[in-house]
Amino acid sequence: MALKQNDAFHDPQIARHLAERITQTSRGPVRFMEVCGTHTVSIFRSGIRSLLPETIALLSGPGCPVCVTAQTEIDAFIALAREPETIVATFGDLLRVPGSGSSLQREKAAGADVRIVYSTFDAVNLASQNPDKRVVFLGVGFETTAPTVAAAILAAHQQKLDNFCVVSAHKTVPPALEALADGEINIDGFLLPGHVSVVIGLDAYRPFFETHRVPCVVAGFEPADLLQGIAMLVDQVESRQPALENAYPRVVSAAGNPKAMAVMNEVFETVDADWRGIGTIPKSGLAIRESYAAFDAVKVFDLQLKPVPEPKGCACGAVLTGLKIPPQCPLYKTVCNPMAPVGPCMVSSEGTCAAYYRYHGDG
Repeated sequence: MALKQNDAFHDPQIARHLAERITQTSRGPVRFMEVCGTHTVSIFRSGIRSLLPETIALLSGPGCPVCVTAQTEIDAFIALAREPETIVATFGDLLRVPGSGSSLQREKAAGADVRIVYSTFDAVNLASQNPDKRVVFLGVGFETTAPTVAAAILAAHQQKLDNFCVVSAHKTVPPALEALADGEINIDGFLLPGHVSVVIGLDAYRPFFETHRVPCVVAGFEPADLLQGIAMLVDQVESRQPALENAYPRVVSAAGNPKAMAVMNEVFETVDADWRGIGTIPKSGLAIRESYAAFDAVKVFDLQLKPVPEPKGCACGAVLTGLKIPPQCPLYKTVCNPMAPVGPCMVSSEGTCAAYYRYHGDG
């Protein structure tokens, strides 16, 4: 049964009870994957792994939006920063992600006008305040942020701002689950993302579940939330009764947020997209519709997105798909660290390598 709103989600007694229940029930061995970067960080910060029996292995999936952004897209962002009379607006996590030969941080240091914003509407305001410059917002994220970017495009359209545009590198979660289920590693259950599920709802995962019949549970982010989700996955595995369940009902509903989805679908259409470490996943990207092409930076700047190789030796792709853990990467802690990252998994606050480095015993 899912925890109720008035429960103390940090209560150590609740956490101990859930951990004991998991230990008593799990016969294993099983591998569960959390498909959310915030889950990854919360699991490390809360010490969840230390509470679980050896029968359970937790894998970190491609839930960090910056981390799954393809190298080609990062290079495109850097190319935009070099455009004259252009302001690049971005969330902070992208600033230090290395491209093939530079980063937004380096371009900013060299004189490019790169600005950190805290919402997409900050970027719209920049365009309104700087009519003599083009303002490009770097749209990276999943269904959690895509509706806000769509709303910003609609606002710019209403304000007739012809100097505002967006690079849409948005990706959607359910198609990624398909790729993971068909991948090289066997996953016994998925801990589904809380924030994304607020928008798309539990029912958005039903086609995936009906096809693969693998245990799936939407979970929240507090220690008790996470342990509750894991306990429900264990129950499904041990009873051999896979289900699609919601352990976060105080926030997530079956239908999600129809208004947010309507705004997103008004501006974006689904397209094939490249994911770092996975490759092309059909119908997993969100491109700006032709009716809003005036706000599509790819068309405005005639960007040529040419494939480029991953950084040599970087195992970020394998980490994102659960094939490796960070210490198995030859660059981890040797040449790759938070001060000198090689791949995005060490840069983003939600990256598995960064979380491992900060919270794990060998970090």
